[in-house]
Amino acid sequence: MARSGVAAVKLLLSKGASVRAVDEKPMEDLQGITVEPQTEAAFRDADLVVLSPGVPADLDALTTVRTRGVQVIGELELAAPFLKGRNIGVTGTNGKTTTTALTGHILRESGIACQVGGNIGTAPAAMVETSRPDQWNVLELSSFQLETIQTFHAPIAACLNVTQNHLDRHHTFENYRNAKARLFETQRENDWAILNADDPVTVEFGRRTPATVAWFSSSHPVSGAWLDGEVIRVEDAELVNVRELRLRGRHNYENVMAAALMAKRAGAEWPRIGSAAKTFAPVEHRLELVQEIDGVAYYNDSKATSVDATLKAMGAFPGGLWIILGGKDKDSDYTVLRGPLHAKARAALLIGSAAKKIASQIGDATLVVQCGTLAAAVQQASRVASPGDTVLLAPACASFDQFENFEQRGRVFKDLVRALAEGAN
Repeated sequence: MARSGVAAVKLLLSKGASVRAVDEKPMEDLQGITVEPQTEAAFRDADLVVLSPGVPADLDALTTVRTRGVQVIGELELAAPFLKGRNIGVTGTNGKTTTTALTGHILRESGIACQVGGNIGTAPAAMVETSRPDQWNVLELSSFQLETIQTFHAPIAACLNVTQNHLDRHHTFENYRNAKARLFETQRENDWAILNADDPVTVEFGRRTPATVAWFSSSHPVSGAWLDGEVIRVEDAELVNVRELRLRGRHNYENVMAAALMAKRAGAEWPRIGSAAKTFAPVEHRLELVQEIDGVAYYNDSKATSVDATLKAMGAFPGGLWIILGGKDKDSDYTVLRGPLHAKARAALLIGSAAKKIASQIGDATLVVQCGTLAAAVQQASRVASPGDTVLLAPACASFDQFENFEQRGRVFKDLVRALAEGAN
């Protein structure tokens, strides 16, 4: 009964349904609705079960429900029939939030009506009330939201990349990949699929969808958008020089390409798209420059909750990194960090419950310092970093061992850095 659950309850009540709220944590009544314990008995006489994204679809308590033939859907699927306007869906392992926010920014700067939500900010069910027939609903969509869709439809959909993540939830990479693919399998002819030509999984999605595919690539020309040196090109025209962007890193240039292609299909024109891309600032907790103190830059990439996201974050810097890693492990393989750590890191400052596993897997690739907490890691970095170095929070792990979510982890990091700055003045 977090954000998505509350939104689902409100939507169902507004449509005249009799609603029972369920949560595994003891909770007080929710706006007049009793919140019951999450047991088989709570689902016994239900006609429909709506899952919040954080609730696994293979929950044991739902076995009997499915045996009775009761439909089990997600909050996104619940909202879909009631959302007015057309949908733009953005998924991928990394870059979803930045690309979703950037797409909304470009559309607004182009005078095209839209609202932004989904896995970012506002739950889809809460967007129903503000939806209009003449606007776009720009939705960040996670694998947790997509694994339960049946009829949800996005005329424009993008997948940025797919690498191993959330195996603690999906169990296998195939399950995770197939959840992402649902966004494209529910598309129709005359729809658009915006896909990464450099990612073998997203290339395969192109064969699963009936939509027309527009490709983007940071390595070679394609029928869509591509990176040509420092220039992003679209349809043989120059969209923007990456030096003019406020976003940094090749992965962010890919995000810009995907957003540009989506915005174009939604009615924006290339000149307006390029101008808007230049004014877009990094989203909070995504390679966000917090402050520079005595020549040392502190970057908050708390949203880097997977190994691949951390690799992309490290790729945005030439070297001199004091990188903070750790948190709650997601059955990840940290050995792939060895090469980049050896090449770019002065040390890995380890925190959280995954610290011991990370240390064992990265070995002697770089100096390893066991810090335990984020506060200790920031203090350690402040003592040893030299002018020109970068302190980078890019944990490669979930946050739930020490924080409520990655946002709280990022805010705590920023508070710690600001406290350092005050002490330095």
